[in-house]
Amino acid sequence: MSWLPEPPASRAPSRSPALSPAPGPSRCGGERRRNALDAGAGLGTVQDRQLRSVDLNHVIRLLEDSDSKDLETEQLKTLKKVVKHFENGFPLRDLAQVIEILNLCAEKTTEQEAFTEPLCELIKLCGLPFQKKKLSDEVSYSVAVSKSIAQLGYLMRVPSSQVRIQICKCVVSFYNMELPRKLLSGYQPTSANYKIQMAELGGLAETLVLSLALVENQLTEKLWVLKALQHLSSSGVNCRLMMKAQAASRLCLYLNGVDPSGQLVFRSSEILWNLLENTSKEEVINQLSSLECVHALKEVFVDLLVHGFRHYDRQLRNDLLVIATLLAENPAAPMIESGFAKLLIVLATFTEVKIPNPLVKGLKLTYSSEDFEMKKLLFNVIGVLSKDPCAVQLLSENDVMPALLYYVKPNKKRGFHDWSAAQYEELQLHAIAILASVAPLLVDKYLSCQANTLLLMFLEWCIGQDPFFGEGNSFHGTGGRGNKLAQMRYSLRVLRSVVSLYDDAVNINLCDQGAISQLLDILKYAANKSKEKEDAILLEIEADILFILSALCENDLHRKELFSYEGVDILIPFIRMDPKKLHSGLGHNHLLFSALDCLWSCVIGCYIAEDYFLEKHGIFLLLDLLAVKQKSLCNIILGILVEFCDNPKTTSHISTWRGEKDQTAANLLIQLWRQEELELGVKRDQYGRIVDMKRPVASSFQKQQEVIPMPANCPSFAIMEVSENIRAKLYSLLCKLGFENLPGLSAKDFVTLAIIRRYIDFKVGEVWSELCAELKEEFRPVESDEEALKVISEISENTGRMIAALQTEVLESQHHQEIQEEEKTYAKIQAIHKQREIVNKSWENFLARTSNYEALKKAKRLQEELIEASRSKLKPQNGAVHSTDIKGLGTTIGSGRLVTVESTPPQLIGGPLAVADIALRKPSVCEGALKKIKRVKTLDSVKKDSLPVE
Repeated sequence: MSWLPEPPASRAPSRSPALSPAPGPSRCGGERRRNALDAGAGLGTVQDRQLRSVDLNHVIRLLEDSDSKDLETEQLKTLKKVVKHFENGFPLRDLAQVIEILNLCAEKTTEQEAFTEPLCELIKLCGLPFQKKKLSDEVSYSVAVSKSIAQLGYLMRVPSSQVRIQICKCVVSFYNMELPRKLLSGYQPTSANYKIQMAELGGLAETLVLSLALVENQLTEKLWVLKALQHLSSSGVNCRLMMKAQAASRLCLYLNGVDPSGQLVFRSSEILWNLLENTSKEEVINQLSSLECVHALKEVFVDLLVHGFRHYDRQLRNDLLVIATLLAENPAAPMIESGFAKLLIVLATFTEVKIPNPLVKGLKLTYSSEDFEMKKLLFNVIGVLSKDPCAVQLLSENDVMPALLYYVKPNKKRGFHDWSAAQYEELQLHAIAILASVAPLLVDKYLSCQANTLLLMFLEWCIGQDPFFGEGNSFHGTGGRGNKLAQMRYSLRVLRSVVSLYDDAVNINLCDQGAISQLLDILKYAANKSKEKEDAILLEIEADILFILSALCENDLHRKELFSYEGVDILIPFIRMDPKKLHSGLGHNHLLFSALDCLWSCVIGCYIAEDYFLEKHGIFLLLDLLAVKQKSLCNIILGILVEFCDNPKTTSHISTWRGEKDQTAANLLIQLWRQEELELGVKRDQYGRIVDMKRPVASSFQKQQEVIPMPANCPSFAIMEVSENIRAKLYSLLCKLGFENLPGLSAKDFVTLAIIRRYIDFKVGEVWSELCAELKEEFRPVESDEEALKVISEISENTGRMIAALQTEVLESQHHQEIQEEEKTYAKIQAIHKQREIVNKSWENFLARTSNYEALKKAKRLQEELIEASRSKLKPQNGAVHSTDIKGLGTTIGSGRLVTVESTPPQLIGGPLAVADIALRKPSVCEGALKKIKRVKTLDSVKKDSLPVE
């Protein structure tokens, strides 16, 4: 262990008179500081002379000299001087010599008892803080100090009770450090934790554990060693050192020793707890798993159970019970062989079943807090033992099932001399939680005790209006304050554990009592509660109910019909769940999976339920979830859709569905196929075409596998791969939808669709390829077989080339179509530009006619020529000819809305309109129009003229 010194503390004001300011007139600062330093230096010199006045090397030589017996008196006198001299603690620099003196004294105590007292005095001084002159001394002398403290542990070999006890007292003083009465000038005590760190570095704890064998029959000495180890075990380093010396097993064997004071059990159990907390729990339990240790633990536990009436005894009993529980978790521990397991089971159940048992004869439990804790610990032991197959027989024989079912009943107001309401609720929830572990092991007992009936009645009470307000104080009561949700939660866990066995007797018993209808009511109740406030407890309750319904209805048409209408109505909101909630951490993910599993087990296979689900647009909801493309959801949703396609109405629903941006189901499935192939590492080019003609759909992992000949009943990699991804389900769905006339597909989709369409052919080719490779590994086929295998391989490869050619044709067709569309678009743009040019040219001509009189005349002549050219060359006989020209008109635009009409000449028709040239009797409209043009002088104010009819 590397040791780091503590940062130096700020210096306290000196208490030395020599360094204190003297009363009197003040002198200059320099003189005052100089005098103070001189005084301190002088005192340090005196102290060094005092420390050097005892020559430790001389003391060592004196103790080593054993030629004369007359030296004993002088040796003892010298040792007393050493004790007196170092009464305020040993300097770090002298510690190695001091320990050598201790070892010499220890050797002499075996023959000369007079050395015991000075030895104890010197050991006692080791309990004082060591003295250091420099801050760096703690690091400089760390190796020597750690070895010196380790030597203290080795002194336990001295066969003297007084010495051993003094060593233990010295170790204990490391943790209750007291400063000496006088502090040596120039020296300061080491830091408070220095000795503790040096003890860890020197391995003192391991030595003391080994010394337990020396004090096995001396109770007082043993208790002092345990007290020292109790302090040392507060450190993880020391605990690991103790475990090297098998501390756990040694301490456990001493538990049942004779000790009227009770300290032996107390200190041993405290050390065991420290070992469990500071080291590997498995290592400690392994050391305690011997038959002798378990027997010792059992005897002490029984003694405290029967004769322990004090509060302290009951607490100690519970501590040992926790250690016993940890032992029960180890399959190698002989809990059953020692009879300890049976004793604990009987203790856990004797107050409920009221069956006389000699193991607990005359035993009565009080309603104290310690007995309450013991009751919970005993329930916990049953839960631990239920994991051991060897303990099942014990659980069955000792009425564990009826004892736990005792608590499956509505809560009643507790009596005055009974558990309080909060305590009873905690025991009730704990018992029901343990029942969930025990019930699957004792199915016969479960049915004989009518547990299903009790649980259904209890669940009925949970959703009833009976006023009850849970305390919700315990671990099992989480979320149950002011309601019955905790009771409902653990009761459903029991049902979940037994129906998951798929035992016909259990499931029939449940369904015969109307469990499906009742569970749907509870599910509806929980769903309504979730609308008010969603929490993890309610989501777990809903998920458990859905799982129970799935287990009950699977493969049973009648039960599916019972579920159909009401069940589908409840399932729809779960499937409509917002995908954003799946990552909330409350359990929505688990709930959605349970709902999908329930849909698969309770709806599919029953046409009544399937049709009702389709009417509720359930397929649309499934496709909406599939469009999220969450990897964990895709597999189960695709499986449900494949199963649903057995219903002829399903394909029309799938074809009708539209997602975001008008996405079709076919497009979604093809996207999922491409995503799956990307994750599998299937080789494709940039356009999605086949690259490997021999194995077009093989994954990268599949290609890396070597050829391993396997029996015919073992599936090959090509077969196993089908069930490990979603491509087979996607292929099945597209087969149901058909590969022709699928809407909403792009050219890239058609390229992928060509691969999907021949998926089975490609997989068959892979199987044949594996078969050929296996045959060549084992033996050489005959010529005919080899030819047949070659033909089969060529067929598979040709299929790949054909699909690749088809994909290329699709891409080329798409490219040609894109070019045609591009040409059409360009022609349209060109026509628009040409039209704009014509309009611009017409506008320019119009401007030229209005601003240039010569251009106007030219245009007028051109107009007249065109008009004349358009007239018929044949003149009508005896017909009137009307002139279309407007006299005096100077424009080339068309005539206006006003027109002057002249009647037919009277010589032709006659009548009241015989007067000719009516237009000459009033001003010409054209004159007015021309005047207006001149007045406004703008193109927009030109008015259209009227054309008079002659």
